[in-house]
Amino acid sequence: MSIETDLKKDGIEVIEPLDTLKINSIAKNISQKICETFPEFKLNQNELFIRLSRLNMYKAKMPEGMAEANYFYRNTSIYFNEHIANEDLEEFAVHECIHYIQEVKDKRNYLIRMGLCDYTEFKIYGLGLNEAAVQLMSSKINGIPKEYVKYFGISFETISPSYYPLECCLVNQLAYITGEDILFESTIKSNDNFKKVFSELTSPKVFMAIQNAIDDILYHEEDIIKLNNKIAQVDDRNKRIDGMLKKIDELKNEITLTFMRTQNLIISSYFDSSFEKISNLEELEKYRQKLYTFRDYLGFTEGYSFFNDYYVSKMEKLEEKYNLLENGHYETALKVITKKENVLIRFLKALKKLIFGTTEEKENIS
Repeated sequence: MSIETDLKKDGIEVIEPLDTLKINSIAKNISQKICETFPEFKLNQNELFIRLSRLNMYKAKMPEGMAEANYFYRNTSIYFNEHIANEDLEEFAVHECIHYIQEVKDKRNYLIRMGLCDYTEFKIYGLGLNEAAVQLMSSKINGIPKEYVKYFGISFETISPSYYPLECCLVNQLAYITGEDILFESTIKSNDNFKKVFSELTSPKVFMAIQNAIDDILYHEEDIIKLNNKIAQVDDRNKRIDGMLKKIDELKNEITLTFMRTQNLIISSYFDSSFEKISNLEELEKYRQKLYTFRDYLGFTEGYSFFNDYYVSKMEKLEEKYNLLENGHYETALKVITKKENVLIRFLKALKKLIFGTTEEKENIS
């Protein structure tokens, strides 16, 4: 398939190429910003500038809802939406330049990996995870401030309010657990270090479940954009339009459910596992602080109570483990404390059922 066919398939129509001076200016500034923002990567700024200056860059017409800039690996080119002002091109180029830096090709010039995304199987894995990680890096490079947003009924704070916000929220939770350095290092150097660290802290099965869920959110969002574009091309309301609107609502609900399920999985899988590893009072206090601070990274929907319930439960178990550790009962403290449920926990659960439960549950409590 030719480059022109690929572009046409994505609805991209080239208008004109950027001149060499503009490309060099973008390459120079971005290479400098990347090296200054992430000095731990020890990238050579001059070599990075030379690489980025070899990119082809074009202004193009793009479909509504599509990203403002797109990198095509087959011809190492970046396509910018024609509506972007020249002075803003650099900001949108950062994300695409990182894609160029992270790509790994085989001898036939086929893409086999891009950061956290694996193209070597029949199915692409980690596309949403990689896009979110790249966007978080881009937001840091561009100095985007935190902002409270709401998407599909989910409210949260993010440094990426306009691009992959839900995916970025979840990946930011992962980065809080592993540390940003390992996430961004794997993103730009295309290795499995982040995957290995998170899998060790939880399990390989949990990592795959989270990775797939973030991919699902990305694909559902793309499906909504495609349906909205189809609807925009129809002049009058008909049954076909009604069907597409219904499908959009279903996709939005599925995105919300997938996000919340994934967030809850991240919480329980990591904090359950790390709880078992607490062996002294210092580790116990660090655990308590880390769990408490995780609230700042959450997405909230109306009536969301999982984190609060989980937090109360873990605080009770921490108190019991604290008493065991303080009294020197190390071996006992290391055992799983799951069978014993504090009276307060039972009371809170009963109270919750009494207020929010079914009629049968309320009668049983009474």
